[in-house]
Amino acid sequence: MSAVAPARWLLIVAVLSSWAAPVSTAAAVRRLTVESRQDVLGGRQFGAAGAYEKLAGVVEFALDPANPANRRIVDLARAPRDPDGRVVATANFMVLRPKTASRDRAVALLEVSNRGGKAVLPYFAGAAWSAHPTTSADFGDALPLRLGLTLIWVGWQFDVPAGDGVLRLGAPIATEDGRPIEGLVRSDWTVDERTFTLALGHRGHRPYRVADVDDADNVLTERDGRLAPRRVVPRDDWRFVDDDTRISKRGGFEPGKIYELVYRARDPVVVGLGLAAVRDMISYARYEAASPFPVRRAIGLGISQSGRFLRHFLYQGFNTDEAGRPVFDGLFVHTAGAGRGSFNHRFAQPSRDAHRFSAFFYPTDVYPFTGATQRDPETGVEDGLFAHAAHVPKIFFINTGYEYWGRAAALIHTTLDGGADVTPSASERIYHLAGGQHFVGEWPSTGERRPGAVVTYRGNPLDFRPALRSLLTRLVEWVRDGREPPPSAYPRLDASTLVTVERVRAPAIPGVRWPRVAQEAYRVDYGPRWSDGIVTLEPPRLGRPFPVRVPQVDADGNETAGVRMLELLVPLATYTPWSLRGGAANPDELVDFYGTWTPFPRDRAERDQSGDPRASVLERYGTRTRYMEQVRRQAETLVRSGFLLGEDVPRVVEQAERRWHFVMTVPSPARRSSP
Repeated sequence: MSAVAPARWLLIVAVLSSWAAPVSTAAAVRRLTVESRQDVLGGRQFGAAGAYEKLAGVVEFALDPANPANRRIVDLARAPRDPDGRVVATANFMVLRPKTASRDRAVALLEVSNRGGKAVLPYFAGAAWSAHPTTSADFGDALPLRLGLTLIWVGWQFDVPAGDGVLRLGAPIATEDGRPIEGLVRSDWTVDERTFTLALGHRGHRPYRVADVDDADNVLTERDGRLAPRRVVPRDDWRFVDDDTRISKRGGFEPGKIYELVYRARDPVVVGLGLAAVRDMISYARYEAASPFPVRRAIGLGISQSGRFLRHFLYQGFNTDEAGRPVFDGLFVHTAGAGRGSFNHRFAQPSRDAHRFSAFFYPTDVYPFTGATQRDPETGVEDGLFAHAAHVPKIFFINTGYEYWGRAAALIHTTLDGGADVTPSASERIYHLAGGQHFVGEWPSTGERRPGAVVTYRGNPLDFRPALRSLLTRLVEWVRDGREPPPSAYPRLDASTLVTVERVRAPAIPGVRWPRVAQEAYRVDYGPRWSDGIVTLEPPRLGRPFPVRVPQVDADGNETAGVRMLELLVPLATYTPWSLRGGAANPDELVDFYGTWTPFPRDRAERDQSGDPRASVLERYGTRTRYMEQVRRQAETLVRSGFLLGEDVPRVVEQAERRWHFVMTVPSPARRSSP
């Protein structure tokens, strides 16, 4: 046998065998079982962090309902208990850890999974999307590993769709002394083309059971707009199908309508255990001596849904564990807007969000919004996002332009009457990624042009990921070393860069319609038991909306304030973070998530022909060489300001050159090829 054979044999045993880490009997993590353990990329070295290993397995949580840290978990006291009087839940997990890091310097980055997936490596390392990161493509340039971070994922959501590698929480069902609990659940759909069945669950998620298909509380309505009157669909015209997980309607569901079903459900899951699972997984990593992935500090990462989760986590006091110790030292909250979500109430549906024209009036964009406590002038209630947090971490709140139009993001830094700015606390930074849509879009391949109009593309390719990479590095330095990050950069009322919708100075680009609406956050009444986490009024009663404010734009239609990447600093197009629905039904409403991209005319002749008020590319820059000179200068400015890593300069410069090639060489009006 060779000298290396024993090591290989030991690795095979580790992968095929389970190993349970011992834990303190008082810990919320009762058992952590490592089911597989293997070196990452054959032991590749990731800079000073060295080699990494991947651990995967199952963790068992056992929560004490009497502990004050658990008092906010709705229905925890109604869940079944083990002989020790604790409520048990299980989750799968995955960890990537540096093999030789000392605990004193180790920093965890726990990504709160968005609907069961893993986004850290695609967002921050340019990696392929993978539930099981294994190949070089799955790790990209491995920036989080080169930063020495211990990456942790753990299941927190009970209803995610089935799939290989999906993170999931196994949580108990609450009962009333052993008797089934029933309550109201609501599902809604925006129908854009005729369909014959609709799923009760959101985006393929598992729905709650229908208590009785013939119950009088089961009511289906249709309406023509978000605030239009509801019309009851006769009960004989629709029915539950597919094991009562979908509904069908005689003649099908009509395009252009919003359908809403309220039904009586049974067997509520203790959804709030997901908040505790995230809390206790990090507490275990930080404070349990036997943890196989020990760390001294921890950062939480949330993107979109899971960013809203972290705002909810903080608001409800989960950043303190059962022993009264801090959990996260830092939070990276990306594209959450002003939202929280359905993460801790009876019959909660964690996937439900809220947009201008889908998923209406769920408890997403609900007061309070700012970290600082404010008094609602309508209700007299005083509250703040940090009001119930014993330990407030260092926080980055990062939003794109879409969140201002589609998720009420201005409310995180304005007063509730929309009249004044609210200065972030010393522990907060607010960054607005100007011009971006909710996620980085693919490069457009098909443009739209109507007679007398310029070419426009649905989908906004502004790439803000280089800024995210730099900001993650800055947050790690803030948490680990105390190094101050860049100052906040976002639109403000006092600078006239944050305005009402009607005061946006939109350029008159032929054929481009500017929105007249944006997402509104309402004062919402879910019934008298809502303070206890129990919804009794569905659909909810709407009170007055909070005021809407959106970023101001320049003469090109590009947002003026915030973190402006090269696409806006040396522009070749208008990057708007919104896109209008168009079509026959509700054409002036917004499309979920997407923006619009409108290239500049190439020269004066093209500009005159189209009547475009924006200066052409050649009028601005003259030549590609002069354009590229400006690109390189602005890239270096971004590095100095802390919003771009030096190592990323060649890539963003190359992207800028490809944009020039696309705008200047692809034939107009179709512009169908991609760079």
